[in-house]
Amino acid sequence: MKRILSKKNGMLKLIVLMMVLSMTMMSLAACGGGGEEAPAESADTITITDHADRQVEVPKDIQRIAVCDIYPLPSVLAVFFDSADKIVGMPMPSMTAAQNGLLGQLYPEILNAETGYIEDVNVNMEELAKLDPDVVFYSASSSELGDQLANAGFAAVAISVNKWDYNCIETLNNWIALLSQMFPDSDKAAIVEEKSNAMYDLVQERVKDIPDEERANAFFLFQYSDTTLLTSGKQFFGQWWADAIGAKNVATELSTDNSVAVNMEQVYAWNPDLIFMTNFNAYYPDDLYNNTVEGYDWSAVKAVQDKRVFKMPLGMYRSYTPGVDCPVTLLWMAKTAYPEKFEDVDVIAEAKTYYKEVFGIDLTDEQAQSIFEPVQSAGEGFAYQ
Repeated sequence: MKRILSKKNGMLKLIVLMMVLSMTMMSLAACGGGGEEAPAESADTITITDHADRQVEVPKDIQRIAVCDIYPLPSVLAVFFDSADKIVGMPMPSMTAAQNGLLGQLYPEILNAETGYIEDVNVNMEELAKLDPDVVFYSASSSELGDQLANAGFAAVAISVNKWDYNCIETLNNWIALLSQMFPDSDKAAIVEEKSNAMYDLVQERVKDIPDEERANAFFLFQYSDTTLLTSGKQFFGQWWADAIGAKNVATELSTDNSVAVNMEQVYAWNPDLIFMTNFNAYYPDDLYNNTVEGYDWSAVKAVQDKRVFKMPLGMYRSYTPGVDCPVTLLWMAKTAYPEKFEDVDVIAEAKTYYKEVFGIDLTDEQAQSIFEPVQSAGEGFAYQ
């Protein structure tokens, strides 16, 4: 009996010894001492959660970026990095904004980005692959495109414009937060959130006590042609802008998500006293004042009669959407709607201060002024048939 126990004890000691040796070897291998190195992937990549709530593995050292159907993003990336060197591809609507706004002036290298691989949400995967992107950004609403990109082997990261109910300030903050996670050396999440929220709070403080009957009735002319008149109902950017400046969106009764087509009879019924024209069309206030587009007569609309039609700013991108110019646009829009409440606000000076403090960019007076005087060609290419 003692011999049997002795043999069993010997076997147990041998097993324990083998386990200790095995654990020691594993420890040495993990430390790189005398064994194989840990997989390079864990050292060279990170896993992030994008705006489609997908787990995406991306390189830590991202040098080549392509953007698909999220048009404002190239401008955000360029300002975020204070360089456009990483941007190798972007859609044509992003390019036309760059060619006609501050983006191309401040970062001329962005004008070399390729555009031919995408039209709307249709991506030529072979042409995209030629750009050899480390990461590809796409709209979170285009889940099918996201699947196609992932299946083609791209590190595809979804960016959302409506996850935060079309709140442009909150959306900008979340874009910068995600980029700061992917590019920690360029982390600007805290300063962007601080400054954008400060401008938002300033506006709220000044418009909060405006009586309901004195609030401006605003109409957003999103896209405009001789066949199409598109605006923002309750579920699009125009509603947020109107709410944010203490105005009323006259089309709030329309529940269609994104833009919605309307006719002049509806505009006459709403009779807005304030019209904001986006840079998603090439027309100006004078085109409404003079009825230059066939099929429309704006002469009976109060905003036209009072010459209260305004073209929205275009700095780094068309400011109706989320982008780095959102806080400055908010101040401009609030002052445009209620000039007496913002008489002390110099939007040119505020734009220069914002760009300097947040992004370290020194704008000249002329560059800051140009944000609020967009050129006509910036709105070309968006007419819906």
